[in-house]
Amino acid sequence: VQLVESGGGLVQAGNSLRLSCVSSGRTSNINRMGWFRQAPGKQRELVATITSGGITNYADSVKGRFTISRANAENTVYLQMNSLKPEDTAGYHCNAHVVVFTIERPGGTEFDYWGQGTQVTVSS
Repeated sequence: VQLVESGGGLVQAGNSLRLSCVSSGRTSNINRMGWFRQAPGKQRELVATITSGGITNYADSVKGRFTISRANAENTVYLQMNSLKPEDTAGYHCNAHVVVFTIERPGGTEFDYWGQGTQVTVSS
C-alpha cells in the first residue's frame, strides 16, 4: 500500500485546510485509515481515524473542529480542518491499517503503512 498526502500549507489561526490522502496498491485489505501528526520535539499523536465501515474516532483536541471522511471509489481519505489553532502546527501523516487473514494465521496479521507527510503551519 502506498499513501500520498497533499493539502498542507501555511494559514492564519481561525482558517481552514483540507488534507487529502490517496492510497494505491492492495487497498482492499485496508481495515482503517487515519491521520496522525507530529510537532517538533513531540511524539506522534493520533488526530482522527475512520474504519472501512465509516466509524470515526477523534482526538479530544480536534473534536468539533476536524472531520475525517473517505471516498472509497477514489481510494482517498480527507481531513477537513476548521478553526485552526497555532497548536495544530505539525507534520500530518496518513496511515493505513491493514489486516490480512490467511489459513496459517486465521486471526489476522496486521500491518501499518505511512505516507511521507504534509506540513501544516498555523500562525497566530
